[in-house]
Amino acid sequence: MQLPEQFENVTVHCKANIYFEGKVISHTLQFPDGSKKTIGLIYPGTYHFNTNAPERMEITAGTCAVRMAQNAEEMVYATGSFFDVPGNSGFDIRVENGIAEYICSYL
Repeated sequence: MQLPEQFENVTVHCKANIYFEGKVISHTLQFPDGSKKTIGLIYPGTYHFNTNAPERMEITAGTCAVRMAQNAEEMVYATGSFFDVPGNSGFDIRVENGIAEYICSYL
């Protein structure tokens, strides 16, 4: 999978989305067609997120382990990989070392 190096013609929301006392931080990108993505950082720890709409999480740097709400198995994702999360669901994400960077697309 080819990860984007940059996004053109987007509006960046300056106010950060800050979760878990600053351990997960993202910024929202709004595209001309009305779609949006977030780009962010996940510091070491384990975090739970609920989803409203389906999402695709692309890992752009680092490594994380993910357990979907409907699955007991934890899967590891490294730079260049992605996972999809169903809408009206949730997932646990764990970073052991370093920082995981991601792009989240709302499908």
